[in-house]
Amino acid sequence: MKDIQNYSLLSHNTFGIEAKCRRYLEYTDIKEAQQVAAILRDADLPYMIIGGGSNLLLTQDYDGIVVRSAIKGINSSLSTLYPQLTCGSGEVWDDVVAYCVDHQLYGAENLSLIPGDVGASAVQNIGAYGAEVKDLITEVEAVEIATGDIRIFQNSECGYAYRQSRFKHEWKNRYLITHVTYLLQQAFEPHLDYGNIRAELERRGIGNPTARQLREVIIDIRNAKLPDPKVMGNAGSFFMNPIVPRAKYEQLAAQYEGMPHYTVDADHEKIPAGWMIDQCGWKGKSMGQAGVHDKQALVLVNRGGATGKEIVALCETIQRDVKEKFDIDIYPEVNII
Repeated sequence: MKDIQNYSLLSHNTFGIEAKCRRYLEYTDIKEAQQVAAILRDADLPYMIIGGGSNLLLTQDYDGIVVRSAIKGINSSLSTLYPQLTCGSGEVWDDVVAYCVDHQLYGAENLSLIPGDVGASAVQNIGAYGAEVKDLITEVEAVEIATGDIRIFQNSECGYAYRQSRFKHEWKNRYLITHVTYLLQQAFEPHLDYGNIRAELERRGIGNPTARQLREVIIDIRNAKLPDPKVMGNAGSFFMNPIVPRAKYEQLAAQYEGMPHYTVDADHEKIPAGWMIDQCGWKGKSMGQAGVHDKQALVLVNRGGATGKEIVALCETIQRDVKEKFDIDIYPEVNII
């Protein structure tokens, strides 16, 4: 177990912002997670649980304890028609997707290259290209901080919704996630009708893609739109795509021909926040060293030396402009500390 005082968080946030915490704890197994829980109970300090830092914006030093899982391991159960993977919460999520494709386990392909760790996948309900991890998760194992007890939560208990879970709200800072179990399929059923997946496959002359080909296409699409955080600090998609009543969508569709949208249900449509930000003229623009990526307006970037507060100021300005133009509120997907 790592236990470090006055610890730099620079390597733990993909925005590349320098900030420190008073104490850093990292656990590598369930027993160490229980030890960390005991420390948190006894310490008279606030604490923050992080993953890979790809969904984190630091605006100042953190005068408390930062906790992170380093539990590794991918264990498969292939004895049934629907195989399961139990993964350590510190595993890199995309390594899990790669493992699935390599072992002919299907259902995670559209979630390729989403940054972050396995534990964060269960907290954030990560999603992309028409898929959400909630449709794969069967159970989440965690240590309860208040008692040190090991708890097993079934999917139905976790309150999953679009980019939401009980771990983000009423259960926030109550549990240290140790393992997540996912249910995969042995029959490949590609989902191609979100974004420009099908168009890119057609451009490559691929009519019936394999899972590996689909994963490669999604990785290439994401790399073309998203900057490498090692080169330009960012947290991927900064804003959630708003879900609006159908009447609101129809009003806007009458004003903006060809406005992109995705049907959620009979009464609601999802409108891409990046499209609205682009319509407001923000793509490629900056406020100081905080900017909007020139290839994907949903991504805010650190052009070099930006502070967390400067990125927040840009976020708030964009929110105001979208509200004024479309009368729609957009909210950060990133956790702002």
